[in-house]
Amino acid sequence: MSSNICIVSAKHPWSGLVKKGQVLTITDTHGQQAVDFLCYDADNKEDRYSAANTVKVQGNIYVGEGTVLYSDSGKALMTVIEDTIGKHDTVYGCCSNPNNMLRYGVVTTESCYDNFTHELAEHGMGVEAIVPNINWFMSVPVLDDGSAGVSDVELKPGSYVKLRADCNVLAVLSNCPQMHNPCNGYNPTPIEVSIR
Repeated sequence: MSSNICIVSAKHPWSGLVKKGQVLTITDTHGQQAVDFLCYDADNKEDRYSAANTVKVQGNIYVGEGTVLYSDSGKALMTVIEDTIGKHDTVYGCCSNPNNMLRYGVVTTESCYDNFTHELAEHGMGVEAIVPNINWFMSVPVLDDGSAGVSDVELKPGSYVKLRADCNVLAVLSNCPQMHNPCNGYNPTPIEVSIR
């Protein structure tokens, strides 16, 4: 079976069409690299990934092997068929330059929000298409009192997640440029993406 492999540079976005039945693999080649991820029904791009529906249906705030990613309408978009980590974040959303100022008091010029904005524009979509996203390879433990934060857990190089498209899907990701919390080990690195 043919495979389309791409190296996504540190801090950069990527998008691609994943046809029904194809498998998208995202590999954290160097370890400790968060990947912000959105997906849409490619035949009706207004029907987008819904964190709320995904969490409600599976009864768990984390995404892992066996999780179905649902859209706003309740349509199954993708299913996690293999996963070497087991707990990916659905809570923290994407970084933005205003958010970095609010959280860290720093002025930044790179963010996942900007990456999403750029990549979505390539598909004729605007900022309204940016919704709470999945953060692959990012640990955000939620404690009994409801507090949460980005963990500095070290993830091994070569960690990966495989997603089967349950319909034709537009997948959009940002290889996170965040330098002010430990999600990237303070050193953003490339990732590998393939469709087969």
